[in-house]
Amino acid sequence: ALKHGIDATFMAKPIEGEPGSAMHVHQSLTDIDTGKNVFANEDGSDSDLFRHYIGGLQQYIPVLMPIFAPNVNSYRRYLADEPGNAPTNVEWGFENRTVGLRVPEAVPAARRVENRLPGSDTNSYLALAGNLIAGYLGIIEKLEPRAAVNGRFNGDSAELPTNFEAAMEAMSNSDAIKEALGANFVDGFIGTRNTEYEGFKRVISSWEREFLLSTV
Repeated sequence: ALKHGIDATFMAKPIEGEPGSAMHVHQSLTDIDTGKNVFANEDGSDSDLFRHYIGGLQQYIPVLMPIFAPNVNSYRRYLADEPGNAPTNVEWGFENRTVGLRVPEAVPAARRVENRLPGSDTNSYLALAGNLIAGYLGIIEKLEPRAAVNGRFNGDSAELPTNFEAAMEAMSNSDAIKEALGANFVDGFIGTRNTEYEGFKRVISSWEREFLLSTV
């Protein structure tokens, strides 16, 4: 990009009024001995592991949002009333792009679930780890997902934090995530996010100067 005199950015929402940039993560599990996709039964139906994995994503994505959306700008993607923005829910459905967890139409051997919530600004290694941890905990705890959504989903998930402060608080208070990732990592990671956030809060934005300077 620099060679051609242009800028490249991985900000989640670099341009006002335009769709943000995402990092959708497709996930499936393969049996190490047979090589078969364990998300599908022999008859092609959904397996218990598949349901529990989705249940884990629904349960734990809300407390892993600082990993999937690690910057203040990340949350600009979660404006439900702006066309092209990310889903603001952790519902799931088959071939449904209005939910946060989409199951693409595919043969049983390729059954997978797509997490559509992470932004392009996330650390890809942490995003993969976060998805796998959420799904793993769902399998271990045998969590059942909510019913699949058919048709357009217009609501939000009340448990999904859509601002930076709420996301950091949720992750900081999750004993399950601290046990899975290690308390030292969680505390250190949240510490780095808080440091950047404190810097952000010290800046008076152009919006404040335009709309508040002479009206309050």
